[in-house]
Amino acid sequence: MSKPILYVKAGCPWCDQALSYFKKEQVDLEVREVRSNKPFMDQMVQISGQTKAPTFVHGDFVVADFDVGEFKAAINKAPAIKAALGL
Repeated sequence: MSKPILYVKAGCPWCDQALSYFKKEQVDLEVREVRSNKPFMDQMVQISGQTKAPTFVHGDFVVADFDVGEFKAAINKAPAIKAALGL
């Protein structure tokens, strides 16, 4: 499976927290900034059905518009993805 993608918006405090969390957990991500890149915004909307960030995508596992606590709750319900990410 390819690298997880994190869609972010520059200046978004939740995005900054998500980036810090994934860095601390040593999750290798592809980060896509959506404010300055319309194709990335379009991809995020197509995948998640919304325009808010951060949005995390790994295969069919999608967590949209989250804070770190919400991400942890979602990943705990997907043990195979959690293990694949090393969390």
